[in-house]
Amino acid sequence: MRLMIMFDLPTETAQQRREYRQFRQKLLNEGFLMIQFSVYARVCVTRQTATFLENRVKKFLPHVGVVQSLMVTEKQYNDMHFLVGKPVDDVRNSSDRTVIL
Repeated sequence: MRLMIMFDLPTETAQQRREYRQFRQKLLNEGFLMIQFSVYARVCVTRQTATFLENRVKKFLPHVGVVQSLMVTEKQYNDMHFLVGKPVDDVRNSSDRTVIL
């Protein structure tokens, strides 16, 4: 299961830029990886884990802008096509490291 967070945040004022940086840093601290600018994803073991993580993200949302979440299965995520560019083979972006106890 993957939880994807997509956002479009304003950066016109110093306060908005600060909130953007803080939001992005908190996503990174939660284990999200940047897929594209303003699109971050994280591997989750189950839908429950993804829902729990989504609720954690809700606690540090910025005051303005648009933030969306999307939960997709590993199969759906792996069916993504690269129309331009090449995929990055980063072990952190793979469910191969996931260990279920």
